[in-house]
Amino acid sequence: QVQLVESGGGLVQAGGSLRLSCAASGRTFSSYVMGWFRQAPEKEREFVAAISRGGGARYYSDSVKGRFTISRDNAKNTVYLQMNSLKPEDTAVYYCARNTYPVVKVTTDAYDYWGQGTQVTVSS
Repeated sequence: QVQLVESGGGLVQAGGSLRLSCAASGRTFSSYVMGWFRQAPEKEREFVAAISRGGGARYYSDSVKGRFTISRDNAKNTVYLQMNSLKPEDTAVYYCARNTYPVVKVTTDAYDYWGQGTQVTVSS
């Protein structure tokens, strides 16, 4: 059983920054593509970013490209999401997830394990 635990969310003013972390249990973390998703109230969960197993390839949604950076530390079984220039529309619960495929996928059905989520609120 894999457990993913997110942390680092909070309340920040527009233009500010936050760094989310997701710690994974298990010894096979480096074998999986990892992703971040978010879900705002009354909206569907949407793809934010993903990173390849070795960290050499990174993918972003158009809405966060240039502002967010995904990274990973396989020695620490942790994936990060650095969020800069935050906007009120970034307000959501952010989830990390493990991709079941060896290549990056952007749909929720491609991910088998999910964290409990961490709330990010950006005030205007």
